[in-house]
Amino acid sequence: MGCLTQKSVKFVATLAALFISLATAANAQTCLTAEEMDAAIKSALTGAAQRYYGWVGQGDVASLRQNAIPGLAANFGGIEAAVTENKANLAGTKPSPRPPYLLKLDGSAPIERAEFLCGVFGANGQTPTSAVFAIPNLPPGNYAVAVLDASTAKGPYTVSFVLQQEGTTWKFAGFYVKAAQAAGHDGQWFVTKAREFKTKGQMRNAWLYAAVARDMLVPVPFMSTMVTDKLYDEFQSVKPADLPPSDISAAGKTFKVNSLYLLPVNNELDLILKYASADVSNTTQTFQDNQAVMKALVAKYPEFRGAFDSVVVRAVEPSGRDFGSLLPMKDIK
Repeated sequence: MGCLTQKSVKFVATLAALFISLATAANAQTCLTAEEMDAAIKSALTGAAQRYYGWVGQGDVASLRQNAIPGLAANFGGIEAAVTENKANLAGTKPSPRPPYLLKLDGSAPIERAEFLCGVFGANGQTPTSAVFAIPNLPPGNYAVAVLDASTAKGPYTVSFVLQQEGTTWKFAGFYVKAAQAAGHDGQWFVTKAREFKTKGQMRNAWLYAAVARDMLVPVPFMSTMVTDKLYDEFQSVKPADLPPSDISAAGKTFKVNSLYLLPVNNELDLILKYASADVSNTTQTFQDNQAVMKALVAKYPEFRGAFDSVVVRAVEPSGRDFGSLLPMKDIK
């Protein structure tokens, strides 16, 4: 299972990444909320999540692997790294479990995109108590998503477990650790800032802040709620066509942009740009290219000056190797 960690927001692992086969056959997808499921099942799910949480806090990688589904146990490097990174923060804490969700996928083959509608929906879609989970390349089976809230020395966190049923046991199938605050702010703060930028006509800043808000307002990236659906609709209608830009011209060169996004880092809000590079081994030249791209980016979009503390530009080779440079916004002339 792959693992992607980005400081305050840690993408740890997804069940979906384990499966690469696709299927077009029709599969029945159902979801039971905690209110709809049998009390014994609810208790089993909550108990399993709390047990796995305890092992994470203890750094007990062996027990987690032993209780993982086979595909995850065979590719446990990402999980082990995430446990090592988070065990000190979670050690000794007592989490509060949220009501779990039980996801059932019938059929005989994996489905390209399984979508589970949980709770009551209205004429306009989701309601305050509903949720949607969309997971790609999912094989048939019984799954669960169990979320726990943790109060840590670094602030509030959510720790979410994906579980898969094997017989009467709920196996460890992946988890996410996410800070509920970024750079000292919660998701609603980013919503408010996005709307302020929108009012000012700074649609690029508005879109980038809204994207962080949507991510922070759910515990796992494959979940959506009424709040995140409305937020997406609100800002999708004003998303600038040039975001991210396809390329940046700087220092007589054209750089193909891979991505552009806001990343809260410690107490700063950084703007991250990644561009394609054939070779980053000449670090002196790559550093100069990065500096040129920073200046060209801010010159092209001056509204960024009032929205971000620093700019980070990373040149990325096809192999994934990269070289990054950072400048505080005030030093970009």
